[in-house]
Amino acid sequence: MNLTAQKKLLELFGKQSVLRSRDLEQYQIPRVEISRLCRRGVVQRVGRGLYRLVNAEVTEHQTLAEVCKAVPNGVVCLLSALRFHELTTQAPFEVWMAIDVKAHQPKTDLPLKFVRFSGTALNEGVEVHTVEGVEVKIYSLSKTIADCFKFRHKIGLDVALEALRESRKNGRCTIDDLWRYAKVCRVSNVMRPYLEALSI
Repeated sequence: MNLTAQKKLLELFGKQSVLRSRDLEQYQIPRVEISRLCRRGVVQRVGRGLYRLVNAEVTEHQTLAEVCKAVPNGVVCLLSALRFHELTTQAPFEVWMAIDVKAHQPKTDLPLKFVRFSGTALNEGVEVHTVEGVEVKIYSLSKTIADCFKFRHKIGLDVALEALRESRKNGRCTIDDLWRYAKVCRVSNVMRPYLEALSI
């Protein structure tokens, strides 16, 4: 047992709520140490190659940290992004995540729902937030609303409309930003009547 490596590992868990076993090499910590801590009941496996402390305080956004560790190239989107921005009462069981249209779907046992995006629709409007010490990529509120209109058949037009109304009522999105992302997501014609009604 390498006590120095285990100490370094526990210090890492103090900074990030969730760790990937393959990331340990950059810290010169052998992967076997995480297995040893699992056997001792200090650490638990929460997904393929993902671990967190057994006694860690689990917050509402813990799952976001876990899925973004598991799928670092994904971007939290749609209902999960709305939830993060506190603009929906819905609490989706799965985390909605955008991945490139050409990317292989990651193998994971975490509760994920993948949506395929491409080009500017994938890369525009991405914000990086630190959640539980983990960098989480998530779409801005304006981009998320445009995405909701694009995927209205999957999540419901009522959800998109509620998000649009609330964002304007609370002054959290400008009409200009909403127009911009409506064009990026190619839903200008769908959103136009609603945006015009809100501009009056």
